[in-house]
Amino acid sequence: MVASLAGLRFLLMILLFCGIRYGACSQEAPQVLGLRLEDPAGLVCMKDRIISAPEGATFKLRLFGSDLNESWPWPWVAFAGAAGDASDPCGQESRREESAFQVTGPFSPDEEHGYGGLITVEVRGSADSEQTEHRLCVLSGGRWGSVGPDRLRISSDRALPADYIPPWGLAVLIVLLLLVCGLLRTVNLSLLWLDPVELYVLHSCGSEEEKRAAKRLEPIRRRGNFLTCSLLFLCAVGHSVLGVLLYRALGSIVSAVFTSGLLIFFLAELAPHIVCSGYGFQLAPALTWLAQVCMVLTCPLSCPLGLILDLALRRDISTCGIRERAMEMIRTNVNDPYSEFVKEEFSRGTLRIKTVEDILTPLKDCFMLPSSAVLDFSTMSEIMQCGYTRVPIYEEERSNIVEILYVKDLALVDPDDCTPMTTITKFYNHPLHFVFNDTKLDAMLEEFKKGNSHMAIVQKVNNEGEGDPFYEVLGLVTLEDVIEEIIKSEILDESDGYLDRKVKRPLPQLEIPLEPRSAHEEFSLFKPPEGEPKIRTSPQLLLATHRFLSREVEHFSPGRVSEKVLFHLLRHPSVNQEVHFDPSNRLSPGHYLYTRNHPVDYFILLLQGRVEVEIGKEGLKFENGAFTYYGVSALTLPSSVHQSPVSTQRHSPRDPFESADATSPSSYCPDYTVRALTDLQLIRVTRLQYLNALMASRVGQSPDPPEIKILPNSQTKLLNDRNTTQGSFAQNAV
Repeated sequence: MVASLAGLRFLLMILLFCGIRYGACSQEAPQVLGLRLEDPAGLVCMKDRIISAPEGATFKLRLFGSDLNESWPWPWVAFAGAAGDASDPCGQESRREESAFQVTGPFSPDEEHGYGGLITVEVRGSADSEQTEHRLCVLSGGRWGSVGPDRLRISSDRALPADYIPPWGLAVLIVLLLLVCGLLRTVNLSLLWLDPVELYVLHSCGSEEEKRAAKRLEPIRRRGNFLTCSLLFLCAVGHSVLGVLLYRALGSIVSAVFTSGLLIFFLAELAPHIVCSGYGFQLAPALTWLAQVCMVLTCPLSCPLGLILDLALRRDISTCGIRERAMEMIRTNVNDPYSEFVKEEFSRGTLRIKTVEDILTPLKDCFMLPSSAVLDFSTMSEIMQCGYTRVPIYEEERSNIVEILYVKDLALVDPDDCTPMTTITKFYNHPLHFVFNDTKLDAMLEEFKKGNSHMAIVQKVNNEGEGDPFYEVLGLVTLEDVIEEIIKSEILDESDGYLDRKVKRPLPQLEIPLEPRSAHEEFSLFKPPEGEPKIRTSPQLLLATHRFLSREVEHFSPGRVSEKVLFHLLRHPSVNQEVHFDPSNRLSPGHYLYTRNHPVDYFILLLQGRVEVEIGKEGLKFENGAFTYYGVSALTLPSSVHQSPVSTQRHSPRDPFESADATSPSSYCPDYTVRALTDLQLIRVTRLQYLNALMASRVGQSPDPPEIKILPNSQTKLLNDRNTTQGSFAQNAV
C-alpha cells in the first residue's frame, strides 16, 4: 500500500514537471524584423541603413517585429562587433559584452500593438572600437543571432554634417522666408494692380502725386508678363523652401504641410492683399527697384517666357480679358441715369438707405423769385446768371412756393415789355411736385423717371409747439442731386461756379459794368462795332459766355482782360463763328477744329453743338458739348508744348503773361483732334487778338496810358471808339 502511494506521488511529480516545461516551451521567442533611428539629434544619423554615432552618444532605436513584449526574460537584444571574418559575431559572448554599442535601458513595447518598441543605446569606448561595423543580436530559442541588414558604426568625424542647421538657424530662415514671400507678393499686387489703360488714365487725369507715381510705373509696367513671371517664380521657390525647412524643424510631413500652408496664407497672401487694397498704388513707386532686381535674377527663365506670352496673348496675363467688356458695358449704360444698371447696382445700397433730406438744398440757399417780380432786363439777367433751368416762385415768404418758372419760358419774352412774373407762370402753369422728407432716394429716382418733373419741393409735418400741425418746406431736391449721390461726385456744368467741389462755395457775383441808364441804354453794350454781324448772338448767351470766360478760364480773368474789353472781343464778327455740319461728308476737312500735330494759333470755346475729341496714341474718343474749350496754350505757349484738351475744370498755371516769349509767333501743336458732329456755334480767339485785348486792358487800367503799338498783321478790332474812352490808342492793324 505504501509502495503504491509512493509510486503515484512520483508519477504526479513527473506530470507536473512536464506540464510546466510544455507551457514554457509553447511561448514563442520575440522576432525582430528591422529597426529605425528614433528622433536623431546631434551627430547621430542614419544613411543607407548604417547608423553612425560618435563615442559617448546616446540614442533610441525602434524595433519592428512580432511578439515584442516584456514577458520574455530581458535582455534578449544586444550588439556585437564584426572582426572581418565570415562567422556570426553574435554567437560569441565576449564580442557582445565588449561591443561599443550597449543597451542601457529596458525594452519599452508599444501599448496598442505588440509589433514594436523602443530601446536606449549608449556608445562606449572598448577594445573593439576600431572595428568598422556592429550588428544587432537577438536571443531566440536560447541562441544569439544577428538580425537584418542594418549596421552600426562609430563616427570618427566630430564635425557636423554639411546640411546640418541648428534650431535657431531654422527659426531665423523661416521668418526671413516668410518676410521675403510677403514682400514679393506685395510687389506683385502693387505693381500689377492697375492695367496699362488705367495707369494711362491716372497719368492723364489724376492728381499731381498720382501723375508722378504713374510716370514712374509706366516703364516697368510695359513689361507686364516679364515682371509677372519673375515674381511668381520667386514666390514659388520661396514657398517650396519654406516647406522643406519646416519639415526639417518639425520632423513630420503632415505638420510641415499644414504649418506651411497657414503661414503662407496669413503672412504671404492675406496680409499683402489687405495692405495693397488701401496703399498699393502709394507703395508701388518705392518698390520698383526690388521688381527690377527680381527681373534681373530670373532673367534666363522669365524673360523668354514673358516674350512667349506677349506673342501668344498680346496682353498682360495680370489683366482680365473680361474687364474691357465690362468697362464698355459701364460706359454704355451709366451715361443714362435711368438705366437698369444704375437701378440695380446703386439703388440697392445708398439709394435705399438715404432720404431726400440728406441731399436736399436748404431753402435759404435756393435761388427763388417773388411772384411780384417784373421780367425786365435786370431780372432776366439775374435769372441767366444763376444758371438754373427751373426757378421757384413764392408769395410773401420763401416757404410759400406757389409756381415754378422754366427758363425756356422766357424765350419769347422781351425785357422792354416788363412782363409781370405771374403772367408767364399762370400761362404755362407748370405743376409743383411735393415730397416728404423721409422719402427714400430710390423712390425719388423712380418719380423723376416718370418725367413729370426733375425738381421736387421737400416738406415735413411740423408737430412742434401748440396749435395744429402744418407742412414746413425744408428745401429743394433735383435729379442732379440724386445722380451726384449715385456717382459720389459733384456734377459741374457751365453754370456751376464752385471753387471747391466737396463744399459748394459759390463764387462772388459777376460785376457787370452797367451804369444807371435807361432800359435802351443798357443794351448799348451789346451793340456791334460796325455793321450787322453775320451771326446773331442773344444778349443772354453773350452774358453767359462773358461770365464763363471771366471765371472759368484763367487767361480771360478780370485781372488780365478787363470786362469791357472782353465784351468787345466777344461781339466782334471774326470771333463769333459758326461751323455747318455736312452729314453726307462727315470727315470733311471743314469739320475739324483741331488736328493732332497740326500747328494752330487760336483758342475755341464751344457755345452750341457737339464735337468728338480723339486723344493720345491709343486714339481714345469721347464727345463734348457746349461750354467746353480747347487750345488755351495756343494763346501764349510755343509749339514745343503739347497739351491735352482743356475741360471746364479750373486750372492754375504759372502766369504766362510775364513770359518774355509771350509774343512769340510760334504755333501751338495739339496732341488731340477735335471734329464737329453737329452744327456748331463757337468763339474763336487768335493769339494776336488775345494779345491786343491784353494790351488794351493794361492800358485801360493805367492812370496815364502811353502810346500803344498794335501788333502787325492783326485783323482784330477790339476797341470800339464809340463805346470806350481810350479811342486814341484803339487802331485797326493792317
